[in-house]
Amino acid sequence: MSITLLGVFAGLLTSCSFIPQAYKVIKTNRTQDISLPMYSLCTIGVFIWIIYGLMINDLAILLTNIITFVPTIIILILTLKNHIQNKKIYIKKIYTHSS
Repeated sequence: MSITLLGVFAGLLTSCSFIPQAYKVIKTNRTQDISLPMYSLCTIGVFIWIIYGLMINDLAILLTNIITFVPTIIILILTLKNHIQNKKIYIKKIYTHSS
C-alpha cells in the first residue's frame, strides 16, 4: 500500500465522521447543541487545507478535505441559520412582553 493511499484512506475515515452529524441536522433541523465557534473554526481550517492541498498538489490532502468540507459547511450554515432565527424569536418575545 502506498503512502498516498494510506493517507487517502485515513482521511476518508476522518472525513466521513462528519456525515452522520450533517444527516441528523438536515433530518431534524436541531442545532441548538452544536458549537457555532467550533464548526466555524473547523470549516475555515478545512477550507485552508483544501487550498494547501492544491498548492502542494497533494491528492490525499485535497480529496479528504473536500469530502470533509461538504458536511461541515452544511452543519455550519444550518447552525448559523437556526442561531439567527432563534435570536429573532427571542428579541420578538422580549419586545412583545415589554410593550
